[in-house]
Amino acid sequence: MADSIMTPNSLGDYLRARRALVSPENVGLPPTGRRRVPGLRREEVAELVGLSTDYYVRLEQGRADRPSDEVLDALGRALLLGPAERTHLRDLARPPRRSAAAASARARARKEPADQVIRPALRLVVEAMPLTPAVLMNDRNDVLAWNGPAAALLADFAELPPRERNMARLIFLDPGAREIHPDWDEAARSTVGILRMAAGRRPHDPELVRLVGELTLGSAEFRTLWASRYVHEKSHGPKRLRHPVVGELELAYETFRAPGDGHHLLVVYTAEPGSPAERALRRLAGAAEAVTEPNSA
Repeated sequence: MADSIMTPNSLGDYLRARRALVSPENVGLPPTGRRRVPGLRREEVAELVGLSTDYYVRLEQGRADRPSDEVLDALGRALLLGPAERTHLRDLARPPRRSAAAASARARARKEPADQVIRPALRLVVEAMPLTPAVLMNDRNDVLAWNGPAAALLADFAELPPRERNMARLIFLDPGAREIHPDWDEAARSTVGILRMAAGRRPHDPELVRLVGELTLGSAEFRTLWASRYVHEKSHGPKRLRHPVVGELELAYETFRAPGDGHHLLVVYTAEPGSPAERALRRLAGAAEAVTEPNSA
C-alpha cells in the first residue's frame, strides 16, 4: 500500500487545476482571443499575485520554497478560492514532514486511531435525540455513532462490519445508493470533496490511503471526481432521501464540529414542522424504538 494519498507535487497539481477554472474575464483581465487550454496562463496568475513568472512556474513545478502566508492569500484571491479551498491550499503548501507522519502512522498501528475514539458524552448526545436522525463521523466519513432514527433512515449500521460503516463506501459501492439518494451526483461530489480535505490535512493517514484506493478500484465515478481535485467542507444544506417505507423526504442537515483533535462531525437531519417529512421521521423513530443493537463502531 502507498504511504501517501497525495502526489509528490500536490500543491502544483492543485494550482494547475484551479487556474484552469478561471477565465481572464473572471478576474478583470482583457480577453486575448482563442486559447489552447482553458483558464488563466501562468504569467497571468503571477501578475495577479504580484510574483515573478519564474517564481510562480517553480511553485507549480514543486521547485520553490514553501510560500508565505501573504503569497497563499494572494493566490486564493487570484484563483477565486472559497474558504474550504483556501484551507486546502494551505494544507498542501505546508504538508507534514514525512518522518513525523511515519512516526504518527507507527503510533496508530499500536492503538486505535484518535479519529475513531469518541468520548462517551458525545455518544450520549447522539443517543439523546429520540426523533431526529443523527450520526457522528470523522472526516474519512467513518460512522462512529448513530441513533435509532439514523439507522432507520440511512443504513442499519449495526448490521454492517465496522470497516463498511463509512458513508463514502455506501455512496460509491452500495448498489442501492442511487435509489436512496435522489441527488446522487451532488452527494457523491461533496463526499469526494470531504475526503480531499482530509487528504490535505493527513496525506499519510493509512486508513484514508486504504479507503481511497478501494474506492478508486471499485468506482469509475469516484476516479473521475477524485481527479477533479474538488474540495468540500461539510456544513449545512438541504438533503433529499428516499426510504422504501415512508418514501421521499425533504430534509435539512446541520453539521457541528466536536472539540478535540479527532475531526469528529455531528450531522443532524431535520424536517420542517408539520411537513410530510416530519411525519415520516416520526414514523421511522417509532419503528426504531425496538432496536437494541450496540451503537458504536
